[in-house]
Amino acid sequence: MRFLSRRGSFCRDCGLATVRDMSAKTLWQGWWGLLSLFITPITVLMNLSPAARFRQLPPPAGGFRPPLDPGKPLRRRPIALLFLVPPLAIIAAVLGLIVLGALTGGSRAHSQPGIETAPTLTIGACVRNDGDWQHQDLRVTDCGAPDARYRATRRLAKPGETCARGELYADLKYGPRGTTVTCLKPLH
Repeated sequence: MRFLSRRGSFCRDCGLATVRDMSAKTLWQGWWGLLSLFITPITVLMNLSPAARFRQLPPPAGGFRPPLDPGKPLRRRPIALLFLVPPLAIIAAVLGLIVLGALTGGSRAHSQPGIETAPTLTIGACVRNDGDWQHQDLRVTDCGAPDARYRATRRLAKPGETCARGELYADLKYGPRGTTVTCLKPLH
């Protein structure tokens, strides 16, 4: 980040040329730092005051050299339009995240190749446990299958609720959104 200014006596055309040139450079170079995102708009707004004062001066007359060409106004300079890049990039990033969230269903569990996500148990579903109770690996199965060991009976929705005597607790990851405990009743 750097701050530049030009001091001196300017005629109308030289002053306008200087303000427009420096403002255009600020609009395309001034965004590329964290603080610059906030300082650049303030700097451009501060340049409006000298530009207004230069426009009030009479046309240049006399002098020992010809005045500078003020050129096109700032809004008609292609280089000054680069100030749109940072805001458009931010908007594109936000829209991209929204679309990505919509395409992935906005789920909290992110599946990776080769890694299975835990199924959400529905009440009445039968399961088997391919792991131990500290590291549950519950698999939904047909209730008439010989490997079916437990039936999901209810969910604990309120603090302090417990499963019935003899029932087991499924890990949170098997509840809706991974936040609810499901009670499992042994089938045998």
